[in-house]
Amino acid sequence: MTAEEEYLMSPPDSLPDELKGSLFRLDFMRMMTKLRPFIRTFLKEASEMFEMYVYTMGDRAYALKMAKLLDPKKEYFGDTVISRDDGTQKHEMGLDNVVGQESAVLILDDTENAWKKHKDNLILMERYHFFISSCAQFGFTCESLSELKSDESEPEGALANVLDLLKRIHKIFFYELGGNLIDRDLRQVLKTVRKEVLKGCKVVFSRLIPSKVPADNHHLWKMAEQLGAICSIEVDSSVTHVVALDAGTEKSHWALNQKKSLVHPLWLEAANYMWRKQPEDKFPVTETKSKT
Repeated sequence: MTAEEEYLMSPPDSLPDELKGSLFRLDFMRMMTKLRPFIRTFLKEASEMFEMYVYTMGDRAYALKMAKLLDPKKEYFGDTVISRDDGTQKHEMGLDNVVGQESAVLILDDTENAWKKHKDNLILMERYHFFISSCAQFGFTCESLSELKSDESEPEGALANVLDLLKRIHKIFFYELGGNLIDRDLRQVLKTVRKEVLKGCKVVFSRLIPSKVPADNHHLWKMAEQLGAICSIEVDSSVTHVVALDAGTEKSHWALNQKKSLVHPLWLEAANYMWRKQPEDKFPVTETKSKT
């Protein structure tokens, strides 16, 4: 803990109002944890649509402690808590311990690689970096929320956004799909909803894909296609977006001259996390000055 975070060690009554009831010291684990804003509303409303599990790569003691912090009255999870000690595969998370068909399971997680066999079930969450140590662990050099004495917005944060997504998926699965309920597949619903995000967009990448790598194998190309965009190597009048890190490239200049959208790769990543097209003006691209 840094000097900027020492205020977090204050008695609970002395903490800022937004931290009361959401910041916990786990002395037996020598750690501190912070619940994400909107978590109580999220759990209450999500539990009305889904049977919910806690599933973590942490050990059993950690899993039970986190479940107790999230659901002290066992209203949402009951005893459906799964830890790495319960898993059937080492260093990998699976659905062996989850009751129900895989076609009816949704996974919320911020780590895609943990679900190698179940990526079609996964809704990838943006990580919650409240503490300085969390930012440093994942290579962020910006000020943390704890340093800024700030937090995510409840109505516009990650949990509010994913709750809205879950409501849409639930509605489609139960009320808009035809056929027998047992034959329906949530994974197909996920793919359909995802493809609506950038539907109507045609994307060209500028100096982001190495020349020796097949363009359609690059993760940004795949991401754009999964979000419903059409990807192209060359620019033409049908292109809507040029994705670049440098506004000085030939394709970037073309985009500006043709009044097309020139956006940073983070525009795609934000759309991927938020499941909705993001405002282009929030992801500007600047020209990189050449070193002499």
